[in-house]
Amino acid sequence: MSQIDEGLDPRKLGSGAVALCVGSVVGVAGLLLTVRHGVTEWAFAAVFGLLIAVGEMVQFRVDGTKNRAPIATSAALAYVMLRGPALSESPELAQVIAVTWLATLAGIVPRAIAGLRWDLVVSSRRIISVWCAAVVFEAVTPSDLDWDGTWRHGVPLVGAMVLGVLAAGLVDAVVGAGQATEQLNVPFPAALRDELVVMGRIGIAMGLSGVMLAAGTSLVGLWAVPLVVVPLLLTQFAFRRFAAAQRTYRTTVRSMARSTEIAGFSTPGQNLRTAQLAVAIGHDLGLTPNRMEALEYAALLSGVGQLALADPSPGGASLLRTREERQRAAEIGASVIERSGVLDHVAEIVRHSNDPYRHGRANNSDIPVESGIVNVALAYEQLVGEGSGQSPDKAMESIGLGIGAEYDPVVVESLRRIVGRGFRF
Repeated sequence: MSQIDEGLDPRKLGSGAVALCVGSVVGVAGLLLTVRHGVTEWAFAAVFGLLIAVGEMVQFRVDGTKNRAPIATSAALAYVMLRGPALSESPELAQVIAVTWLATLAGIVPRAIAGLRWDLVVSSRRIISVWCAAVVFEAVTPSDLDWDGTWRHGVPLVGAMVLGVLAAGLVDAVVGAGQATEQLNVPFPAALRDELVVMGRIGIAMGLSGVMLAAGTSLVGLWAVPLVVVPLLLTQFAFRRFAAAQRTYRTTVRSMARSTEIAGFSTPGQNLRTAQLAVAIGHDLGLTPNRMEALEYAALLSGVGQLALADPSPGGASLLRTREERQRAAEIGASVIERSGVLDHVAEIVRHSNDPYRHGRANNSDIPVESGIVNVALAYEQLVGEGSGQSPDKAMESIGLGIGAEYDPVVVESLRRIVGRGFRF
């Protein structure tokens, strides 16, 4: 069975379902219009269709959640913007959409057969963004512009290309932000910020590659395709290596987290459940992706310091220990994490994860928000998790008694919202 992305979970689709429907309708409409009017420049349609299909087949997963297909995206955007002396006639909007849609489906089929991850929602978002890019490009390009390779015509044409690419990126960011808001309960402004950050990291490279591919092909023909695609392949290879390093990094952290379970200092799955809840709270509070990653790692590794204690807590309930023992375990855990040399920011979160929110009459402003999140998430997990027996309402009542003293009120209120939305381990 193929590993379908979470974006296809029917319980979580929402705006993703809308994107899927819109992308399908746009693709079918483009295909029908193309069949009716005929295909122009068959060679260009075939080459760019092949590039899109191959790019879709070799897509990869970044940030732990999103599939990216830079070659497919760059090729589709380039096909939108073909206009120059190498072509006797520029492809119509309907043909661009039809070629992109069919090539995208052709690239997904091998992945589905091979059991690799595929995401129709993300692919549909690409169709929609390409459609928007084509509309904007056609709207801002003078109808009488006949590029002959000179700067006089080239400047306005490249300007139109850049506007088309920006339109595609913004539309994809808005749709992606809506999807993240529904799936992860992230505030829309924070989700849009995260999408724009990703667009800035990867989208700019894909957009510029599309502009260069379109400009080169429009001038010298299909000979320009390998000159631009080869550097793009090298860029994709670098991105894939980075994504693989991220996966290895995450696997290593999860293996370290399991050491407390193996030693009997936490119940099976306790660290993972704590991390899941901490991530949910982080999303609700709108933390940036970098802070979210550090928060997840800190929640997974928050119990490592307990290995230095004389004996395990009954049922992994570290709340039963004295504050001094918990803070000493947190300090030891932070020291262990710091020795990795690359997780200093995570160590700082763990170091304060058992500190009370208020010292005397003053708030402890030195405690990172992430530490407060881990503190609340761990407490809730130990009250509601396996073997505890408390109901979510009872656990919230217990945690509520510590608001303002033990726990950060903002974090507890976030937890209340998440539990109210039906969060379950």
